[in-house]
Amino acid sequence: MRAAARAFADAGFAATSMEQVAAEAGVTKLIVYRHFDSKEDLYRAALERVSARLAEEFAAAAARRHRLGVAAPAFLTVAREDPAGFRLLWRHSAREPEFASYAGEFRALAVRAARALLADRLPDSTLHDWAAETVVAYLVEAVLNWLDHGDPGRDEEFLALTTASLQALVRSWAVAGE
Repeated sequence: MRAAARAFADAGFAATSMEQVAAEAGVTKLIVYRHFDSKEDLYRAALERVSARLAEEFAAAAARRHRLGVAAPAFLTVAREDPAGFRLLWRHSAREPEFASYAGEFRALAVRAARALLADRLPDSTLHDWAAETVVAYLVEAVLNWLDHGDPGRDEEFLALTTASLQALVRSWAVAGE
């Protein structure tokens, strides 16, 4: 699955062949077809794998941490485990006509989770949707940019800065919305 995510993230869905996926995985195309009926099934499975892992990590982080500190660690954990899968879900799938709806549905799920976390912190309910969309967009881009440019040895610093930034945003929105 990780090999498929790497191949699809490198070249896109249309330009990636099952032969390329097999080569990336170090197996034959026949092996890939034993597990997946089509390239679409494989791409969808790669998206479902990373999105399920992200939901699992988010739930685990929520059980361990303060509410506003759950998202960044969950996102970064999954991004470090499967960078290509994370990029595929958040960057590439939305641009693929066959998978844009899946990407949109997962993003909407993330926005609903953010909205639930923000609802009691923002007194002006008309800001809830905007704030949730903004938080998700910021967090996704922050993690993607950290994957591209950050030092893994400084992940804890990244998490502290990102969490503090999100908390400052929410505090400022709460004050401005009063």
